[in-house]
Amino acid sequence: MKSFLRHPLVSSALGYLIWAYMVVCARTIRWQVEGEAGFRDAWKQEHGLIVAAWHSRILLIPAIWSKIARKLPAKSYQTAMLISLSRDGEAVAKAIEHLGLDSVRGSSTHKRKRKDKGGVAAIAETSRRLRKGSVVCITPDGPRGPAENVQAGPVLLAQRSGAAIIPYALAVRPAWRLDTWDRFMIPLPFSKGAMVIGEPLFIAKSESAGDGIAKTQQAIDAAHQRAESLISPTGRKG
Repeated sequence: MKSFLRHPLVSSALGYLIWAYMVVCARTIRWQVEGEAGFRDAWKQEHGLIVAAWHSRILLIPAIWSKIARKLPAKSYQTAMLISLSRDGEAVAKAIEHLGLDSVRGSSTHKRKRKDKGGVAAIAETSRRLRKGSVVCITPDGPRGPAENVQAGPVLLAQRSGAAIIPYALAVRPAWRLDTWDRFMIPLPFSKGAMVIGEPLFIAKSESAGDGIAKTQQAIDAAHQRAESLISPTGRKG
């Protein structure tokens, strides 16, 4: 079954279906958005932007592009997502191409196999884009987790490129959650959604990786807590 799902033709078909579902969700979910003005201001700056959202929200991540970013001034490079070089990531890469987004392919090295899976090239390409002031979306807990735990990669990229990290939180109710390492979310069309875009976060080169990770974790967690409160039946909107 895995080999069937990873066949190029099947990946293309899955990519089209994922794209269609992304579009339906982005257009039909009743979004409440916070932080749009700050994001627009950050976009105007010369430094790059690392838009950081949890891996479980992959189907929702392009909503910020569909609703806000695609209408903003063009950058040196097309807005991109950092996606695993695996066959599984191929379908997602094809899906976002339909949306007009670019993809940077690569994943971290598997410690047991000691085989680089495009990670070095992906980091180099992402750094180049960020130094030119472009925008790259990253799942800071991917591609293997632990779920909703910031890894060192995005922090080091921010330090080396001078880019700002944009905490990006997405919450939807109702939604299905799969039995995967990240409890992958499948949003339902016409559901209630919240998109919270946090303030730009800069990680100084003098800061330790640990401090940078902790700061980023706190910012993304705060954004998610706010997003969840917005869709909660008893949550406050103010």
